[in-house]
Amino acid sequence: MYFAALLARTEDGWEASDTELDDVETLSDLADLAREASPDEDTVLVLIEQEDAWFGVVRVDGEEDPRIYVSDAAAAARSSYGEILLTDELLGRDPGDDDDLDALDLDGTEDGESDDEDGAEGGDGAAGAAEAVPHGPVGDAEVLDDLGVSEKELRSMSGDAVGEIAEALGASDVLETVR
Repeated sequence: MYFAALLARTEDGWEASDTELDDVETLSDLADLAREASPDEDTVLVLIEQEDAWFGVVRVDGEEDPRIYVSDAAAAARSSYGEILLTDELLGRDPGDDDDLDALDLDGTEDGESDDEDGAEGGDGAAGAAEAVPHGPVGDAEVLDDLGVSEKELRSMSGDAVGEIAEALGASDVLETVR
């Protein structure tokens, strides 16, 4: 079971709204959704959690690029919502890299190398694809530092991490209204 909420910082404190992610297909879509929650270009946090498996924080400050933290990339990769957060940049891959296609060197002639060399390279490509999503946290663990949640605190969260984040921000009451 998933839970996703938007926390928008305003002059009066935090405002929470639950959000449906069914129509969100990309990180850009998610950032646009967050920006709509704050017409004054204030900080907006998108908090996503899947039971005790993983949680993610996306921070959008005005028109700046979103900052992302995911507690367990491998667990999130098995989730349609997690896949939105696990961008090539976050995982340290070059945009557009398609490791699966690189591993499919069918005739060994694409790069002018012999079949033996490509066979070994193809195996490495497949291993690289399998290792592309690490177990454990990825992203900007300092995403909430200036809001009172240190990197160490964020990395140690489990269970109801979204609730713990909201409590640290002083927004637990408003978050509970949308749960």
